Amino acid sequence: MARWLIFIAIYIIVDFYAFQAVKTVTKNQWLHYLHIGISVLVLGNFIYQFTVGNDAGRVLSPAKSYAFGFLLTLMVLKLAVLPFLFSEDVVRLGAGVYHKFFGEKEAFYIPSRRKFISQVALGVAAIPFVSLLYGMYKGKYDFRVLKYTLTFDDLPAAFDGYRITQISDIHSGSFDNRSKIEYAIDLVNEQASDAILFTGDMVNNKAEEMMPWLSVFSKLNAKDGKFSVLGNHDYGDYVDWESEHLKRQNLEDLKNIQRELGFDLLLNESRYIERNGEKIAIIGVENWGMGGFKKAGDLNKAVSNISSSDFKILLSHDPSHWEHEVVPHNHHFHLTLSGHTHGMQFGIEIPGLIKWSPVKWRYKYWAGIYEQMGQYINVNRGFGFLAYPGRVGIWPEITVIELKKSAKPA
Repeated sequence: MARWLIFIAIYIIVDFYAFQAVKTVTKNQWLHYLHIGISVLVLGNFIYQFTVGNDAGRVLSPAKSYAFGFLLTLMVLKLAVLPFLFSEDVVRLGAGVYHKFFGEKEAFYIPSRRKFISQVALGVAAIPFVSLLYGMYKGKYDFRVLKYTLTFDDLPAAFDGYRITQISDIHSGSFDNRSKIEYAIDLVNEQASDAILFTGDMVNNKAEEMMPWLSVFSKLNAKDGKFSVLGNHDYGDYVDWESEHLKRQNLEDLKNIQRELGFDLLLNESRYIERNGEKIAIIGVENWGMGGFKKAGDLNKAVSNISSSDFKILLSHDPSHWEHEVVPHNHHFHLTLSGHTHGMQFGIEIPGLIKWSPVKWRYKYWAGIYEQMGQYINVNRGFGFLAYPGRVGIWPEITVIELKKSAKPA
């Protein structure tokens, strides 16, 4: 209760301060009432969804996600206004002190300047405000196919030109538009890759979230099969279960769902794909993550049935695993596929110029291709979304990677 009271108090203070900009720009009382009404409605809906609503508790339902999304959007608008108004108040205070002690008794409050500052503040704040609304309306389903070609000296010749499609972080419990998901699945199949690899987080919390989408995802098809691993959300760790038995059953149900969808679920295991007498190894570990995340992944167990000389593709949900265990391992993992970060679903990407997201302060490897000691990782930006029901600048991703064998020098 105390945390809620503190949160409400902060919200009211920020809202009151931002309201001053609206009052300065317009004297229309109906717009004033509209501002107050929207602020109260958004805050009230957020409190309701997270305390007494049908989905109250730790399970993040679409209704709670949208309540959070609208609150976040409104708070960003208000917080973006504050630096401008605060700076103006500091200037006014300083000018007032100066005129009181050193200057003539002249007015230092200039209404036209205050109005101009408020207009600039609201104009600047409108940019993230509109962006976040767009992210909820369209950005979350603005699927992008990102294609990479990676070259290896020791790739078996039979796999020269081999194509894999990676998807990650489905988070089916967040979906609210069937036609968009059907479009995305068709887009995956259009890539006509040899194998489809899924790197975890099929649901937000519960296996039942995937049930409405079985007929859609069952259409995924690749001639060499579909392989998958578990992500941190798949274990049901973020739900207050009535018993440990129900939690274990939920995990078993999710495993069975993945198998029903045709995925070969790799639980610290490996498989071979063979062509013309040559082979590559597909390895999958359970979730292993830094910073309090589950560490069920056992890399040594996963490679126990393969040779150190095999060409290896590793599926590991959390990219921190690559940094801390995979790269320094005595086996050479040619390519690791991860997800987990979502690119924070917010950032700026201009190919060849800039790639930035706040998530870079948490994860060193957070989106795209990286290389260390001749080993590569692709961190997929995610298929779905979680918490904030949208994406801004970091779009949902379908990755296609083509493996090429290095040409021998003449």
